[in-house]
Amino acid sequence: MITHLRGKLVEKNPTYAIVECNGVGYFLNISLHTFSLLTDEENIFVYTDLLVKEDSHTLFGFAERAEREVFRLLISVSGVGASTARTMLSSLSPSDVRDAIANGDVPTIQSVKGIGAKTAQRVILDLKDKILKVHDMGEVSQKSNNTNKEEALSALEVLGFTRKQSEKVVDKVLSQDTSLSVENIIKQALKNL
Repeated sequence: MITHLRGKLVEKNPTYAIVECNGVGYFLNISLHTFSLLTDEENIFVYTDLLVKEDSHTLFGFAERAEREVFRLLISVSGVGASTARTMLSSLSPSDVRDAIANGDVPTIQSVKGIGAKTAQRVILDLKDKILKVHDMGEVSQKSNNTNKEEALSALEVLGFTRKQSEKVVDKVLSQDTSLSVENIIKQALKNL
C-alpha cells in the first residue's frame, strides 16, 4: 500500500491534487481541510490511503496523519463510503469530527451533506471508543455551549420550569446563536417560556 508521498506539487484543486514523484504523477483525492493546509511550495509531503475496489484504485491524500486516521475510521462504518468521509472532513476539521463523535453530538455529524440521523448515530456508536485513540489530535474539547446549556437548564428548573419544556426553548435559543453566555440563554429562554 502507498502510505505517503514526497514529491513535487504539480496541481492543486479543492477536491484533488497531483503530486509527481520520480516522474510518476499521482492523482490524490483530498478534502478541503487538506487543500487549505497544502502549501504552494514545490516539494510537499502527504499521507495517503489507497482504496482498492474491484473496479477502481483510488488514492486519497491528507496533510496530517490524524486526518488520515479519522478518514480510515469513518470508512470502517457501515453506510459511510469514501466520498461521504471526504465530505465530512471537508465540512468539519478532523478535531471537530473527533469531538462530535466523542461527545455523542448527532446534530453536528448530521449537518454534513449526505448523512442522516441513523448514519450519524451509527458513526457515533461504532467509533466513540476508537476515536479517542487517534494520535496527534490533543484532548477532546467539551463544547462550551453544552456546559452553558446545562447550567441554563438547571437555573430554569430552579425557577420552576420543567426540564422538558425548558430544553425545547433553550435548544431553539442556541440554534439562533451558539455563542450566548449562560445569563443570555436564560434571558432569551424566559422570554419564550
